[in-house]
Amino acid sequence: MSRKTIPRETEKPKKLTRAQKKEIDAVIRKYKGDGKPRTAQATIPYEAIYPDGVCRIDRRTFSKCIAFEDISYQLAQPETRTAIFEHLCDLYNYVDASIHVQLSFLNRKVDPVQYAKSFEITPRGDDFDDIRAEYTAILQKQLASGNNGIVKTKYLTFTIEADSLKTARARLTRIGLDLLGYFKTMGCVAHVMDGQERLEVLHGIFHPDGEPFRFDWDWLAPSGLSTKDFVAPSSLCFGTAKTFGLGGKYGAVSFLQILAPELSDEMLADFLKTESGILVNLHVQAIDQTEAIKTIKRKITDLDAMKIQEQKKAVRSGYDMDILPSDLATYGEDAKKLLNKLQTRNERLFMLTFLVLNVADTKQKLGNDVFQAAGVAQKYNCSLIRLDYQQEQGLVSSLPLGILLLFQRQGYAGCGKSLRQAGTKAATVSGHLRGHPQLRRVSFLSGRNRA
Repeated sequence: MSRKTIPRETEKPKKLTRAQKKEIDAVIRKYKGDGKPRTAQATIPYEAIYPDGVCRIDRRTFSKCIAFEDISYQLAQPETRTAIFEHLCDLYNYVDASIHVQLSFLNRKVDPVQYAKSFEITPRGDDFDDIRAEYTAILQKQLASGNNGIVKTKYLTFTIEADSLKTARARLTRIGLDLLGYFKTMGCVAHVMDGQERLEVLHGIFHPDGEPFRFDWDWLAPSGLSTKDFVAPSSLCFGTAKTFGLGGKYGAVSFLQILAPELSDEMLADFLKTESGILVNLHVQAIDQTEAIKTIKRKITDLDAMKIQEQKKAVRSGYDMDILPSDLATYGEDAKKLLNKLQTRNERLFMLTFLVLNVADTKQKLGNDVFQAAGVAQKYNCSLIRLDYQQEQGLVSSLPLGILLLFQRQGYAGCGKSLRQAGTKAATVSGHLRGHPQLRRVSFLSGRNRA
């Protein structure tokens, strides 16, 4: 006997009240978050640093870093300085549009006790131990009265995009070897940094008082910590417009607005002569040659169209049509000269972002340090302007990781002022770009100008 099923009426879904919907939305927001970093570790924008020095910034972006030392550029003869600068131009020309380069110049304090030990000469148990001890005492005396515990280091970070870590490692290794070759031709001692060295640099930036860095790769797995936990500061606070808190200290990031028709090659050295904590960063991005030429041609066309409009206004107003605004005539000539250099000479177009990070114990000391750095910029007819409500992006862009979070959506605006490196004819800087109302980037040409 078959069993009959009695169909039951399906219950209609109950409608949620407005209060219930608000309660559900509040729970979702609570556990989903707003995407903003809530810890100091979350502000450091990389996913992993490996023992060989490769840093994975995100799924497709990887970077590596080179540490290099000083060379006697300012004390060299003019011929030697020109040769060094030409080798530097060769290094810039090697960088294509797929490689982002960041030059970092760091003045930071170190532990005076540990730093003094690095100048000690170990006794060897022979008759010259007295001389070694005397020479060690002389070095430590000079150290105590010399640099106030400030150590100056320099780094070049290069960033690429790749589909996998294996592909990125192979390409970063090749680029690193090529860049080391260019440093060698300049007579500069350089080496590719491993992962622990890069972490130590980050630790030194986040701990300006020179606390010792303690880390070992074997500690990660048992502790469950990441590399960020060993380098992050105790706190980061970005509550104000033009400053931020860094573990009990105060910091400020500024950008350089270039106004001068010419730049001296001594400006960077003057920034680093300050006896305070300062980090100067130059983000350099090469522009594809074809795209650069097309962009400049478009701007020349726009300038010609503006010139025609001005001439029409002149005819309607009844005065001479050859009288044009001075800015329009100057920009048109500069754009045509820039296009000629790109097409006929061995030069390329780059984008430059110049950032300065100052860190001090008090707000008053920070203000004095920023004022001193602004004085250096004013000396060379430039302006040092603090970032407004972008201090967190400025701090991240100042870390030697190869990341630039500022000006990401900024486009070309034309070829304005032409700036030539003092003492040489190897570099030309031109243009100011439109985007953020206060922020500007500078494009420059690197190569050899031929007579």
